[in-house]
Amino acid sequence: MKIISVFNNKGGVGKSTLTFHLAHALAEQGIKTLMVDLDPQSNLTLQCINSDEVEKLWTEEESYIEDFQEAQENSNKTFEEFTAKPRSIHCLLKPVEDGLFDSFGLGSIYKISPKLGLIPGRLSLHMFEDKLAKSWSDAYLGDPQALRLLTAIRALCLEAQKKHGYEVAILDTSPSLGMLNRVVISMSTGFFVPCMPDMFSTFGLTNIGLALRMWRSQFSTLYSVLSDKKRNSFPPHFVKFLGYTLYNAKKYAGQNEYDLATAHYSYAKNLPNVIAKRIPKECYSHLESEVIARPIGDKSIIHSHNTLPAMAQKYRVPMWKVPSNPSLLNEDKSTVAGNRDIYEEKKAMYHAFATDLMRRLEHLED
Repeated sequence: MKIISVFNNKGGVGKSTLTFHLAHALAEQGIKTLMVDLDPQSNLTLQCINSDEVEKLWTEEESYIEDFQEAQENSNKTFEEFTAKPRSIHCLLKPVEDGLFDSFGLGSIYKISPKLGLIPGRLSLHMFEDKLAKSWSDAYLGDPQALRLLTAIRALCLEAQKKHGYEVAILDTSPSLGMLNRVVISMSTGFFVPCMPDMFSTFGLTNIGLALRMWRSQFSTLYSVLSDKKRNSFPPHFVKFLGYTLYNAKKYAGQNEYDLATAHYSYAKNLPNVIAKRIPKECYSHLESEVIARPIGDKSIIHSHNTLPAMAQKYRVPMWKVPSNPSLLNEDKSTVAGNRDIYEEKKAMYHAFATDLMRRLEHLED
């Protein structure tokens, strides 16, 4: 299974919107894709599920989040029966977090379509991150519980592959460089960075590069002290950097190769230099230099979609499916009809992005 993290140290760059549309494009290409919402803000979840349903889900899980063992003892259901219905990421991780289960009983997954699934997020995920941080030093001693915590999210993705046939997992992350993302990103097959062509993304990439050097050193040390059996729970290699994409930038046709305002273009052109200087070359040695220097998908998804993402979020479908949505309200029909071609052309753009991304994953071990 390919596990792909979507990450930027800068918030507000459209990570969740991009994750949502990328996953839909992959599914439409016949790749069974699992979205995992690892941002406690749960924006990806709310793009897929209405808020009433999310509230009901979280309420049902509340006693398990507060005290898993007590909730289990007071329930007339086994945990396997409880997870026969789709559950949030934190609820699924909770028995491992509390040291009660050695492995997962992953049951049902929220189905968006036959080729697309979701493990919803949850605001309480910070509790799992706190436990990760406390267990980090114990992992170097080979402590089984600490190692289970470190590998829990990866193990959950692999369980989804084994039980449900998912081929790719797309992990939506928070902007933090904290312990949760250290573990999630370091143990992914690869990750990419959505960027705005501005100062913040430049410094965000710089921060990511510094973090990667430290994380790579830490995991290298960890792997060196683990037995072969314990090492097998981890991925075969440290995470690979798959590149960046410019996203949601205002279009100025004919200005330059990216059709950006001059100020934005200067930042965009500098991003490959920042990558070459800051991101460890070992993290992208599987790609040619000219590949890593260009945005994933080239110009396919660079430019602002204006109000289209808001309409996609409203109807919980990708942008290109909004015009044909049978639930379209009368108040939106005329606006959507007048921009039908613009909506529908997004399909080819996101498919091009998805194809280029998957090409950058070729030959990487799972």
